[in-house]
Amino acid sequence: MNHNADVLQELIQLARDGAVFYADAAREVKDPTLVPLFHRMATDKRELISALGGQVERTGEVVSSSGTFGGSLRKTYTEVLAKLSSNDGKVYVDQLEQSEDRLLEHFDDAIAGAESVELRAQLTAHLPAVRATHDEMRRVKKILAAA
Repeated sequence: MNHNADVLQELIQLARDGAVFYADAAREVKDPTLVPLFHRMATDKRELISALGGQVERTGEVVSSSGTFGGSLRKTYTEVLAKLSSNDGKVYVDQLEQSEDRLLEHFDDAIAGAESVELRAQLTAHLPAVRATHDEMRRVKKILAAA
């Protein structure tokens, strides 16, 4: 496997963690105002997976169909916390925002460490969308924390 494909695969796995986490949160959260947000964020992550996956396929590699172990653990941890909390929406938003932090950090690291101009350009093209979802979840988290 080549380095560019490895980097893209890692980002795909992190985005897949987010897509699954958001979809599950949309089904589980009791606050109906969060459901459309979570659905939209899951869609955003699936679109990112598709775009990055196309880039992986162009290298001749097979796109990873799994997320990360850490992402699975975070999702399970959040489900337990949410069941114990009187405000499951706040719990989900807090944990999803941390998931966004993780994806953005890995994106930034991948861009900084890109070995090719092509990979750097591909990732930089997706960065505004990744940053936008991150920033939106951060805003929602602050709103819920103030409530």
